[in-house]
Amino acid sequence: MSARTLRVVVVGAGNMGRRWISIAEESAAFELVGVVDIFTGGARAAVEAIGRPDLPVAATLAEMLERVETDAVANVTIPAAHFGVTVTALARGLHVVSEKPAAATLAESVALTAASEAHDRLFVVSQSRRHNSQLHELKSQASGLGRLGIATTEFFRAPHFGGFRDEMAHPLLLDMAIHPFDSARFLLDADPVAVYCEEYNPSWSWYAGDAAATAIFEMTGGARYIYTGSWASPGAETSWNGSWRVSGENGSAMWNGDEPPRSEPETQAASEGLRYGGVAESLHSFAAAVHVGGTCSGEVHENILSLAMVEAAVISARRGQRIRIDDVLEEARAEAIRAAAERGDEQIRAVLDGWGDAGEHLRAWRATSPAGADLDVARV
Repeated sequence: MSARTLRVVVVGAGNMGRRWISIAEESAAFELVGVVDIFTGGARAAVEAIGRPDLPVAATLAEMLERVETDAVANVTIPAAHFGVTVTALARGLHVVSEKPAAATLAESVALTAASEAHDRLFVVSQSRRHNSQLHELKSQASGLGRLGIATTEFFRAPHFGGFRDEMAHPLLLDMAIHPFDSARFLLDADPVAVYCEEYNPSWSWYAGDAAATAIFEMTGGARYIYTGSWASPGAETSWNGSWRVSGENGSAMWNGDEPPRSEPETQAASEGLRYGGVAESLHSFAAAVHVGGTCSGEVHENILSLAMVEAAVISARRGQRIRIDDVLEEARAEAIRAAAERGDEQIRAVLDGWGDAGEHLRAWRATSPAGADLDVARV
């Protein structure tokens, strides 16, 4: 690995995978050394589309790693395949950046967090909507309002996707809510403590599962985050980013999700801005973190708390009661230990056994981890 270039294999050559492939190919921060897809014809089409027909392709990551040398793996497969690809890469001593979610379940995500520790490699989840310049400006404006106590998101859309989303049990919470939940943590500089959530389905909904939900999160420091959303609400639709309000002791900041945010009273705080934004920001901050030996936004110990918010909201809606986030994380750790024992993965099992309380471990790890690399993106 040179001072500026990270060799990378991209796994997954679907629509999102091709986007990642293009970013890696066009950036001086990366050297694309191979593309993997279970359908090798798709991988060949992807490398031909960027003008590199001789680039190695393979059906599995294991096969590719026998043919090329790489520093990192970009996992852009479907969620069900995330665990297998990421755990294989980490075990081979490779850093990993992955499309969200970290894995198909919270327990698998906890196991991958332990794997990143066991193999001392960086594992980052691309939470690309956090890298929105207007969201950063909203955070900047809110920081000038004194102590923050309330953040709210309203999300009302009426997409007719067809396919699997129409049949999901929890389409809104499982497929969409991770974005605002993660953004709320970023805005408030706080972690989730507990949640009460209700799911429901409008009588006219075309979804089999509940397409609407309202969740109230208690956050560290006592702030509250309230999310109300629906995927079956035509007319006067909000931005895909939702409509936001952040309330502080000296005023409020608002963002409609598409236009520059505003605050009352106006604040003078300035955002440092983003060099790339979106997925490209995720990938370049990952490369910078590998180079400087630090961490960055989306590092799995940090990111998993956003995924836990989703899991806890679903459990709360099902049980009709307030759910503590740490209890959900501890249940996931126990499940991950059982699964590791069944697989015979003693390294992951041993790491998880040594965690103690999962929530406390994740927060302590983040507090003592190397300085973040977000400000070093310009280096790559």
